[in-house]
Amino acid sequence: MKKMVAEQTEQQTVRVMLTGGFSRRYTNGVREFTVPAKTVRGVLSAMNALYPGLGEHLEEETSIAIDGVIHEVVYTQPVPAGCEVFFIPRIEGG
Repeated sequence: MKKMVAEQTEQQTVRVMLTGGFSRRYTNGVREFTVPAKTVRGVLSAMNALYPGLGEHLEEETSIAIDGVIHEVVYTQPVPAGCEVFFIPRIEGG
C-alpha cells in the first residue's frame, strides 16, 4: 500500500492554462494542459517537453498565477496537486 501512495505522489498533476493569443502563437490554439509537476520548474519542463522551446518563452514572456495568486517566477515555488497554473503575458511599460 505504501508503494502505491508513493507512486501517486510522484504523479502529482496540475492544470496549466494559457491565454488565447499565447496559445495561438505557441501551441496551435491549445489552451489547457494537465501536466505532472511539483514546482514551477517542473511545470516549465513539462510544457517544454510538449512543445520544445515553449518553456523558455513562458519564462521570458509571462508572469505566473497559481490558483489565482500572482507569483514571481521562482523555480522552486511549489505547485499544489490539482492546482491551476495560469501563464499571463507580461505587460511592458514605457
